[in-house]
Amino acid sequence: MRFILHVALSVMASASILAQPLTLPLVERPAWLANEGIVMAGSWEPLQFRVRRDGAPGYEPTPEQQAAYAREHSAEMVGRLKALGVNFVMSHCYKGAGLEAERQSMADAVQFSKLCHEAGLRVGVYTYSGAFLWEPLFKELPDASNWVLLDEHGQPRTYGGAKYRYYWDRNHPDAQAFYKRIVEFAVKDIQTDLIHFDNYSYGPGSDANSVRRFQQFLAEKFAADQVAAFGTINAETVQSIMTGAPEDLLRRAWLDFQAQSLADSYRDMGVYARTLRKDILLECNPGGAGDRIRPPIDHGRLLQGGEAYWDEGPMPGLRDGRLHTRIQTYKIARRMNNMAFLYTTSPLEMAEAMAFNLDCLGCVCWFEYGEIVRRPGSKEPMADNLAPYIRFFHERRDLLRNADVVADIAVLRSFASQVFTGVENATLTAQVEQSLVEHRACFQIIYDHHLTELARYPILVLAGCAALSDEDVTLISRYVAGGGRIAAVGPLTTHDEWARPRAVPALDDLPEDSITRCAQAPDLLDALAKAWPDRMTLTVTAPQGLCAEVTEQPGRRLVHLVNYRENGPARDVRVQLRIPKKARSVTLASPERQSDVSLPMEENGNSVEFTVPEVGVYEIAIVDFG
Repeated sequence: MRFILHVALSVMASASILAQPLTLPLVERPAWLANEGIVMAGSWEPLQFRVRRDGAPGYEPTPEQQAAYAREHSAEMVGRLKALGVNFVMSHCYKGAGLEAERQSMADAVQFSKLCHEAGLRVGVYTYSGAFLWEPLFKELPDASNWVLLDEHGQPRTYGGAKYRYYWDRNHPDAQAFYKRIVEFAVKDIQTDLIHFDNYSYGPGSDANSVRRFQQFLAEKFAADQVAAFGTINAETVQSIMTGAPEDLLRRAWLDFQAQSLADSYRDMGVYARTLRKDILLECNPGGAGDRIRPPIDHGRLLQGGEAYWDEGPMPGLRDGRLHTRIQTYKIARRMNNMAFLYTTSPLEMAEAMAFNLDCLGCVCWFEYGEIVRRPGSKEPMADNLAPYIRFFHERRDLLRNADVVADIAVLRSFASQVFTGVENATLTAQVEQSLVEHRACFQIIYDHHLTELARYPILVLAGCAALSDEDVTLISRYVAGGGRIAAVGPLTTHDEWARPRAVPALDDLPEDSITRCAQAPDLLDALAKAWPDRMTLTVTAPQGLCAEVTEQPGRRLVHLVNYRENGPARDVRVQLRIPKKARSVTLASPERQSDVSLPMEENGNSVEFTVPEVGVYEIAIVDFG
């Protein structure tokens, strides 16, 4: 079927994303979240799906599987999890096989949630996957075949090698109406505290609804003569622009449309959930933020629709001389007022979460068929050395709750620059972020919409930011006029937001004393320290593999030190911290000790200096000036 492009302007669902973020302000979230935080255990696969996942040709469980599944959903299991320090369970609700096919498992979810709540545990539920189990679903609901997401070949997009799972179009109105029934069941029947939307990895495809919506998107974004130049937009046109480099305007528009559509679908479901309960927590799984923006996933847009997101990436550590962390995931979460959900099955992962995350220690174990293991697919039991970290997270909430990140530097992830102008510009941004992590700078990662809030940062880093809009340029110029400073790495504002070349770079007229330029990312921090030393909060002298974060509560700053090295403690770590008032004391707290330790300190102008004797895995230096 062919669809002729509409040139009349239409009201787009994407306009909703321009409104206030759906993310609840911290003060409007349930009180338990900040007070208790989240220590998660997970088991969110319904029984029928496990049967097929584990190799059976159908969905019928064996008696042995049914018995083990019953043990998993028992009061005994709830008690075992609570004894481990778990206070939040991520369980199942609906996977995608149809309401009749999953009727029993959905009823099981209601009963299990009741057991958890009676024991004082909070509950999140897996409300839908991005893919459905099409064989049983189509038997129950034949019209669901119209919801299938088609790939660049016009074929159903499958969940990798799992051919029995088809991705569905999240923006299809009939599909959304169906899944809202699942959300209503989760909120009203299960009484869930959090809704989990999985597999936010694919945006629109070449199916009829996606094509129709893309037509509307173009009419909204471009003038009539530009739209006419695109020609007839139909399924064949869309198939031809779904892959390849963003070399022309139509391909770039498609990439922007995909990212916006994914964000719109998340927001639409969240808006509906909030009509059922205004403080329900929302979470999606697009994966970690990685080293750059990769449409259709744009965390800057997507995370405005909820309070948490998943990163199921690799473990952190210092391996072969290279530092691997999940710090970027956490920093993006914090800046978006989101929690990051990750598997935290080692002391290092728990330390990293306490230092960089918001109110969440992570998923500390997986429970399935009555067994408690490290993570999905593992047969290893939960490690014994996690207990001190879980206990510390619970007992020292005073050090973690209601703490704001102190950031001297904002690093912009510009959508147009990272997506439209070539991977080399995105690489520059990633190199800057990694260098700031390795050198323990106080920074946050921001996205385009954060440019309206630049006043909170002394320095803005524009690394590889070749393509910015006129509006972005105006906001940055106002920031500089108000005393903000710019550090540029690589090309700057040479193109507009659609990667069309400018005659003259838009920020070339900035005063010389307001901008410093660096050729390479590793040189950046030294250049900033020389140009504007009074704007640097933290200096840490330590070996490679020790990372730091500074947070602030009324009357004190906290320096979180995390040792990623495997060859023993980092010793004699020298810390210089800028503070707004004269320091009263410096105290060390750690899960590795039963009690806090006082440290000697030295005053140096508006800074305090002290030495941490050793950092095994995690230390918090509490600098009191209240």
